[in-house]
Amino acid sequence: MAGEPMAVDYYIPLIIFMIMGAIVPIAALAAVKIIAPLKPSRKKRSTYEGGLCPVRDAKIQYSVQYYLFAIVFVIFDVEVLFLYPWIYVYANKALQQFMVFGMNNAVFEMLLFIVVLLVGLVYAVKKEALRWV
Repeated sequence: MAGEPMAVDYYIPLIIFMIMGAIVPIAALAAVKIIAPLKPSRKKRSTYEGGLCPVRDAKIQYSVQYYLFAIVFVIFDVEVLFLYPWIYVYANKALQQFMVFGMNNAVFEMLLFIVVLLVGLVYAVKKEALRWV
């Protein structure tokens, strides 16, 4: 099999992605630490950084709808995050040799995963959890 890339070559984009995922947040925090002005005063250290006195109580009651929307968003956001590596492995024939249970089981597992999340979405719609008030 001359000319065919080794299985390690397929991991290079993943390694680069992980390195950049570690470097970018650290670089952003370092840039903020270097660039941001640091001149604390009595007004800036008060309750509100703008220096204004509080007008009313800071405790505000939010509707449960906000939290329901957030939970449903997080659930489907996690679903998309699980789909990306699965699609990457499914598309690479070289990586499929490392799968423990084979492609048929992988397809079944992903379909089951999607069906369970769709059942959750149907449940949320029937309970009117996604209806904005």
